[in-house]
Amino acid sequence: MQENESKEPVEAEDFSIENENLPPESPQDVLNETEEESDETEKLQQELAEQKEKYIRLFAEFDNYKRRTSKEAIEVRQTAGKEVIVSMLEVLDDMDRAEQQLKESNIEDALKEGVLLVFDKFRKNLQSKGLKSINTLHTDFDVEKDEAVSEIHVDDKKLKGKVVAELQKGYYLNDKLIRFAKVVVGK
Repeated sequence: MQENESKEPVEAEDFSIENENLPPESPQDVLNETEEESDETEKLQQELAEQKEKYIRLFAEFDNYKRRTSKEAIEVRQTAGKEVIVSMLEVLDDMDRAEQQLKESNIEDALKEGVLLVFDKFRKNLQSKGLKSINTLHTDFDVEKDEAVSEIHVDDKKLKGKVVAELQKGYYLNDKLIRFAKVVVGK
């Protein structure tokens, strides 16, 4: 059988929750809670906006980096043969001098024509690789593309400050200066 079947009856009051420790909820308390929540929401929105701005800036920096590196890669490809072409410029200079001598001499026309064709072919081959000569004769002296070897006195005032003789041609390779023109300037 069961022991202590006769327990005292428990009253319902003993199980009631007392609200004495809880503050009474007033409309002001509810308003304060919503203000705190809105402040927190505002703070989170500001943080989100800051993170979005950081992301956009980072993306823009990366995009600029990609553009810059692709531009540099194109420049490297365009001037990859620079060393070979620069070494060939001395040969081209010799050919220019020989061409000048051929035009002034009385060598047979067939031989002269053959040599001039070879010179022309060589020039066209270099031009197809992006080589372009700088025309400086009778132009204003430009320190960006000309190197003055000397100055000479000229009687014509129109030639003062201009290139009166070109000792060595200057060249561009794909619109990038690879050799200054060596010139004589009138003063």
